[in-house]
Amino acid sequence: MRFLVKVEKDNWLKVAIQIKGSVIPAVRIRVFWCGMFGFFISILYLYNLPVSHPILGTLIPTIVLGLLLVFRTNTAYDRFWEGRRLWGTMNNNIRNLSRQIWVSVATVSPEAQAQKVIMMRLLIAFTIATKLQLRDEPINEELRALLPESKIVQLQDISHPPLGIAFWIGDYLQQQYQNKAINAHQLETMQQLLSSLVDCLGGCERILRTPIPLAYVIHLKQLLLIYCLLLPFQLVQSLHLLTGLVVALISFTLLGIEEIGVEIENPFGYDANDLPLDRMCATMHHNLENLMTLTPSMQNPLINSLPSSGEYLTIQETTENR
Repeated sequence: MRFLVKVEKDNWLKVAIQIKGSVIPAVRIRVFWCGMFGFFISILYLYNLPVSHPILGTLIPTIVLGLLLVFRTNTAYDRFWEGRRLWGTMNNNIRNLSRQIWVSVATVSPEAQAQKVIMMRLLIAFTIATKLQLRDEPINEELRALLPESKIVQLQDISHPPLGIAFWIGDYLQQQYQNKAINAHQLETMQQLLSSLVDCLGGCERILRTPIPLAYVIHLKQLLLIYCLLLPFQLVQSLHLLTGLVVALISFTLLGIEEIGVEIENPFGYDANDLPLDRMCATMHHNLENLMTLTPSMQNPLINSLPSSGEYLTIQETTENR
């Protein structure tokens, strides 16, 4: 913890002037025009035109606008944090479910062992399919590297690939129970973990499909626009030619806060402030591949000869064609 605090202090200035990940690229055009409008009003004031109206500062109280901005940002951050919590729960459940499958499911043949390996990789595929579903993207090479072609073809015909993968995992667990490879208590525990995965998927979709009400978004933008346009009339008498610069700074503050809320309200995209879903999926892949290198003490010796990625896909295709 002390090391992290020291690194943050050492990098304070670097972070403060960093462009990537900030809202500067998103608001720079709006800030520029607000500043230019303030400069234009200051020029009019220099020519003794009646553009100074300090009373306009009371038209939209700063505290009201501030409360609206805080509510907007807090609401967006709640969505961001809820998405992170759901993905954390999903990752934990996949670790628990993969551990129980790897340790508890008994294997008595090379085909059964290959099926278990496939199920482990289906768990990885579930996270990737969830990521793609949330980003509204088609099946990609990440999934093709994990699943046999027959499964890929089926997923392409399914409108909701993560649910298809969850169905295959649940069907596998039911088959292992019928084959007495696991007992009823193990089946119930694993099915509960699988159901929790689907619940996490539904929670992420709820965030994605339920945007902040449009009327609130429009009203806040309108108030911000009016406030920024009225600023020069309030400040020009005191600031003269500096009016444009000060208006630009104030506009940057307010528009930046509003833009932060816009960026984090959907945390599943590719923006620098979104959740690092690609890294999370890669971490899960690495974790489960490492788990499959371990040998349970009560497991069948067949586990010591795991098929490679190409071999297990071939075994799966052979099994399905029988």
